[in-house]
Amino acid sequence: QIGRKQVDVKRIMIVGGSGLGYETARLLEQDYQVTLVERDKDRCRLLSELLNDTLVIHGDASDIDLLREEGLEDMQVFIAVTANSETNIITSLMAKNYGVAKTIARVENKEYTYISQNIGVDTLINVKLIAANNIFRYVRKGRVEALTTLHGVEAEVIEFVVAKENRLTRKKLRDLHLPQKALIGGVIRGEETFIPNGDFQLQVGDKVIVFAMPEAIPAIEKMFR
Repeated sequence: QIGRKQVDVKRIMIVGGSGLGYETARLLEQDYQVTLVERDKDRCRLLSELLNDTLVIHGDASDIDLLREEGLEDMQVFIAVTANSETNIITSLMAKNYGVAKTIARVENKEYTYISQNIGVDTLINVKLIAANNIFRYVRKGRVEALTTLHGVEAEVIEFVVAKENRLTRKKLRDLHLPQKALIGGVIRGEETFIPNGDFQLQVGDKVIVFAMPEAIPAIEKMFR
């Protein structure tokens, strides 16, 4: 639900094919029509091999004509996760201007979060601040610290804490066999923040940010008990 208007989400555009962009597409392509725009040609080739049902486009995210050619005005959700915060905000504003109902932008500068309500971007994701903003507290069986929802997309953002040595700390992420409709989007370790790949290994005390569809949450909770 977006504001007071119910939006039927069918098509999603993602700009930025980094680890976060790839993992987001992998999660969403199972239930939505996803288009991913990435400027690096070699990365596009790799993404095309890794993703099963996502349309991967080689191009510059700031090229509004390209985005329109690829169906921007037919999208219900626009997710900007390039490495450049300004690009993410500007392209999200352009998407909103062309009628996209929900825009989500990744930012690195926490000051941007304070103006999000005024500039027209629906959601600003700052990996470091997801840990600090306990928007809702849930009493769950896992060591859950915070949970929020990406409105318009059914995925929930949950923060877990690795409380003790267990199989989570003994294996690389690729060997943990996460539920198919869940992904680890970020890890906060002390003052450092990571966008982990498959070779990453969790440690006790890590704060782990998980994006999960509702049906995957029970299995994720079980892993973090």
